[in-house]
Amino acid sequence: MTLHLPDAHGALRAYEPRTEPLAPTPDAPFTSRTVFSAAHVVADPYADTTPDSPAAVDWDATLAFRRHLWSHGLGVAEAMDTAQRGMGLDWAGAAELIRRSAAEAKAAGGRIACGVGTDQLTGPANLSEVRAAYEEQLAVVEESGAQAILMASRALAAAARGPEDYLEVYGHLLRQAAEPVILHWLGPMFDPALEGYWGSSDLDAATDTFLDVIAAHPDKVDGIKVSLLDAQREIDLRRRLPKGVRCYTGDDFHYPELIAGDEQGFSHALLGIFDPLGPLAAQAVRVLDTGDREGFRALLDPTVELSRHLFQAPTRFYKTGVVFLAWLAGHQSHFTMVGGLQSARSLPHFARAYELADTLGLFPDPKLAEERMRNLLSLYGVDR
Repeated sequence: MTLHLPDAHGALRAYEPRTEPLAPTPDAPFTSRTVFSAAHVVADPYADTTPDSPAAVDWDATLAFRRHLWSHGLGVAEAMDTAQRGMGLDWAGAAELIRRSAAEAKAAGGRIACGVGTDQLTGPANLSEVRAAYEEQLAVVEESGAQAILMASRALAAAARGPEDYLEVYGHLLRQAAEPVILHWLGPMFDPALEGYWGSSDLDAATDTFLDVIAAHPDKVDGIKVSLLDAQREIDLRRRLPKGVRCYTGDDFHYPELIAGDEQGFSHALLGIFDPLGPLAAQAVRVLDTGDREGFRALLDPTVELSRHLFQAPTRFYKTGVVFLAWLAGHQSHFTMVGGLQSARSLPHFARAYELADTLGLFPDPKLAEERMRNLLSLYGVDR
């Protein structure tokens, strides 16, 4: 059954949907890499909300999606950027998400790490208030039994006068952390409010400060997540890490080569793109576990075009494509997002995302995905 998909110029093009999925199945745990998927939240489509209202979450569907990721051996990075932190999900909602998901992880035997930030601060804050906000969130994550990910803070970026303030705040948090944490460096392409993080817009200077934080407390840093979309910078950074500190790539443009690595090392993964790619990504990592880097790249390289499409500028709206694909794949019954973010991408963007994902075989039920794509096209006035 031919679909007519709109392109960026307003023309319709014919596309023949795939009929068979790749259908990778759950298998043994990974042995060569630690891999997290940053997971999205499922909105409650029946809630009477506005974009400014607190998020209304469908908890059953949200937790079911996490069980899907765990079933394929992936860890879940919870309450991160992909879960719309600061873009529809406030701290109260994130705290409940952390508690519920951590309890579900214990029941399912799944790995989980949760974001610690300062998003309960809604106005200008000084360094003491920033530190206290981080402490509050760190306590929630540690009490839940999850690993902590210290996220980049908009409030700290606004309050810090220079590198010394980052050294002081992060040093304080690392000293009191009960277990080793993951430090997250999120670039301004994901959040413009984080421009100049680590005290400088010069990335070389910022990298030095970041490494100084780690060097002062290497026993409290499990690893770093780097989301700068600059493969060579990540490689250079991971080669400078203290022994035992991992690099988790957050580069949704270059992840196959960074995870595969080279003769001097490799990156683990903590990626938003592994939300829609979960089963296929897991299959690729198990091939890599056998030492077959070429086989790993053969599976994962073809997914980069889809990832680059979803993460195209404005990159922060990649969550819309992620949730769209979850709907097409049958992981949720609707295409509604907290904060109304389903409106953040265009119909041609959705059409191309569908085509790329269908070509990869990402949909467990291609016929369902086709029907839902037809419904969306009809909603937009494309009736043939």
